[in-house]
Amino acid sequence: MEITLDKLKDDAVIQLLTEHLADMYATSPADSVHALDIGALKHDSITFWCAREGDKVLGCVALKELDERSGEIKSMRTAAEVRNRGVASKLLAHVLEVAQSRQYDTLYLETGSMDFFAPARRLYQKQGFIDCGPFADYQPDPNSCFMSLNMTQHPS
Repeated sequence: MEITLDKLKDDAVIQLLTEHLADMYATSPADSVHALDIGALKHDSITFWCAREGDKVLGCVALKELDERSGEIKSMRTAAEVRNRGVASKLLAHVLEVAQSRQYDTLYLETGSMDFFAPARRLYQKQGFIDCGPFADYQPDPNSCFMSLNMTQHPS
C-alpha cells in the first residue's frame, strides 16, 4: 500500500468520497453531518491523501490546518471491500506523522456518536485520542463525538 498526496481528480477517489458522504447522510441528521464535499476538500488549508495498491483506491484521509499549532482529521474513509485490513490504521499513522512534522500541539477530529461510528472511535482511542468538547466552529451536538490528541505527549 502506498499513501500519496491526491488532487481529488480520480474517478475512484471521487466515488469513495461520494460513498462517504452518502453514508454520513444516511446515518446522521443532515445538520449533524460535518463531512466535506470535494470542493471543500480542495481548500488551501486542507491536505488530502489517498491509499492505493496499484490503481486500486483503498482509502483516504485529509488534514485541515486549524492554525499553526493544531489540525483536524477530515474525511477518513476505507473502501468497503478492504475494511479490517489495516488501511485506516496506516492512514491514521500517516496523518500523525505529518502532524508531528508540522509541530502541531493538538490534533482534533469529529465523528459520529452513533454505533455506526464505534469502530472509528475505537481506532482513534487506540492511538490516544480522548473525548473533548467542540473545537473550531463546531457547536455541541448529541450526534457528534469530538476527540483530541495532545501531540506533545504522543510518541513519535
